Amino acid sequence: MSHLQLAALKLKQHSDADLSFLTRLYITVRRDEFQAANWPETQLTQFLTQQFSAQYDYYCQHYCADSFNIIFYQSQPIGRLFVEYRHDDIRVVDISLLPEYRNKGIASYYFQQLFDQAKSSQRCVTIHVERNNPARHLYERLGFKFKSQTDDVYLLMQWQPDN
Repeated sequence: MSHLQLAALKLKQHSDADLSFLTRLYITVRRDEFQAANWPETQLTQFLTQQFSAQYDYYCQHYCADSFNIIFYQSQPIGRLFVEYRHDDIRVVDISLLPEYRNKGIASYYFQQLFDQAKSSQRCVTIHVERNNPARHLYERLGFKFKSQTDDVYLLMQWQPDN
């Protein structure tokens, strides 16, 4: 898939029916991090499934899940965009895409929509990112700036509308 029509992208609020896809997406996104562990495939899949469940439960307990969406392209689920709309900011809780859909402008497309919403509502857009996550370079290219360090692993980045 070399050319992607962004107009064919759709967001749909997630439901319990999407948990199987969300689990598969999580495993696909995180699998490479555990290559060095050299675990048998069943052990790795079981571990990452448990990690997904813990993360998903945390997100649902600590964030408003009204805008936890599945990204569809031509009626196929290809990623997730979890957003929480707060008083002062629009928090991107998570954005993840299947590997074959990365580097095609999808994340930039959705961030631009969030930036437009932020401008019209006089808010900023924030996202936590792991210090060594390659997506951090995308966020910086889009205009996110370092705001604070959450812990030894995560940075809080912020995009501000031009005043």
